[in-house]
Amino acid sequence: MTEPDTLTLSTDVLIIGGGPAATWAAIAARDNDADVVLADKGYCGTSGATAPAGTGVWYVAPETDARAKAKASRERLGGNLADHDWMDRVLDQTYANMHRLGAEGRYPFPVDDRTAEPIRTGVQGPEYMRRMRAWVQRRGVHILDHSPVLELLVDRDGRVAGAAGHQRQTGRDFRITAGAVIVATGGCAFLSRALGTNNNTGDGLLMAAEVGAQLSGMEFGNAYAIVPKGSTVTKTAYYGYATFYHADGRVVDGAGSMKGRSVIARTLLNEPVFAQLDRADETVAAQMRLGQPNFFLQFDRRGIDPFTDRFEVDLLAEGTVRGTGGLDIVDFGCWTGIPGLYAAGDAATRERICGGFTGGGSHNSAWAMSSGVFAGSSAARSSHRGVRPRLQDLCGAGRAGLARRSGDFVPEEALRAAQAELVPFEKNYLRHGARMSDARARLEELWTRLSDNDFGSSDPAVRLRTREAAAITATGRWIYASALARTESRGMSKREDFPDPDPAQRGHVLTGGLDEVWVQRRRPLPRVSADDVIEAFVA
Repeated sequence: MTEPDTLTLSTDVLIIGGGPAATWAAIAARDNDADVVLADKGYCGTSGATAPAGTGVWYVAPETDARAKAKASRERLGGNLADHDWMDRVLDQTYANMHRLGAEGRYPFPVDDRTAEPIRTGVQGPEYMRRMRAWVQRRGVHILDHSPVLELLVDRDGRVAGAAGHQRQTGRDFRITAGAVIVATGGCAFLSRALGTNNNTGDGLLMAAEVGAQLSGMEFGNAYAIVPKGSTVTKTAYYGYATFYHADGRVVDGAGSMKGRSVIARTLLNEPVFAQLDRADETVAAQMRLGQPNFFLQFDRRGIDPFTDRFEVDLLAEGTVRGTGGLDIVDFGCWTGIPGLYAAGDAATRERICGGFTGGGSHNSAWAMSSGVFAGSSAARSSHRGVRPRLQDLCGAGRAGLARRSGDFVPEEALRAAQAELVPFEKNYLRHGARMSDARARLEELWTRLSDNDFGSSDPAVRLRTREAAAITATGRWIYASALARTESRGMSKREDFPDPDPAQRGHVLTGGLDEVWVQRRRPLPRVSADDVIEAFVA
């Protein structure tokens, strides 16, 4: 039964999330004449990892040599797991989206003084997301801000047909029926405080798993960023211009931002590490300040010149936000394989274009906007094939942490317990089977407690926090199960007990399940012809 003050809505496409993937999905769904509701945990336009950052975009002109180099650039880093046909599709869609962002989205790209052409290789996150929100609103999308979704709704046949949650500002619950649902909730950074990731707690992964969706590449959910000690501002690419030092001024041999981050991690286990951006000349330094002003604000406030002064650094967990794992997608429309459910952005696996390695911006930005379009278009077409479901015919699929009982339960204890197994880099980054097995066992114990039917609260704020604890715990279990199954070092998943790649394991690791986590292997996707791509979109 629905309580009298519950907000009830019906739409063609419901999008859960409010970042670039969600907003591009909304635009694409409206392009296909679908009514759209977008429910964001925060405020659409300011929440999420993109909003506070400057980010490069994997934008490459449709020139044969340029595209070939772009596709080859991370082939080996990603463990040779990417699919070139997916890369082609994303490069094409990103190229079109960036042009559309300038024209219809009214984004003010800077202009090249020599060619008078807009420079479309990056965006400033705050302005980008402000423009995306305005564009979505102009297109008639119904936005629900500060409205975290807590569970998916399914019909009697198991089709996903809506979602339920709570509006923080009005203090009322909501239930939305939809012809199709897109999960664009971002990845999971374990509430590590990495800039812009406090909404990224794996909620969408848990909700999708509760209706039977599987995940792929979760062993690559172990991204760690270099940050000034005590800071939350991540911009690891800038540390490509850094030299790393011991406290006594000696250079840390082998340390680096792209290759050599594990050297930093091992050194940090025993002593502090310092950095100085002393490899950047005056021109590069000026470009860096212009491109990412908030990166330097943290130094300016402390009276540090990072180009001439040494400062202490640390590693901050970013999990799957800048890893590659997420919900598995089974076709070119970003369908999860569960009727009515699609995934986009960081909530979906990026192995298709990155393999087992990614980082900030670039491929991630391209994947967000492209997969958003793929999912939005497909979800809209799917929703038009049937009549919208009736609320009384649906039931909630959520489990862990949603029981409503009186009590004074504080979920922070569960959150801290999950973080203790996932945030320390000696467990999730410097990987060894014994340490991961111990961490997984403790997460299994925590999950058993969180998934108890009596484990919950009638307080909406406590319910949300408990749900976040459950999502982080579930994500950690999938990460460690997948990493333990990959008995080799490939992409971002490096194992001390299996330091070499194993050619027989060049494939994808699938996982899923709630009380019983399962793992299985799949070979890399077969090559798909251009005719197949066209046929998929016409169908």
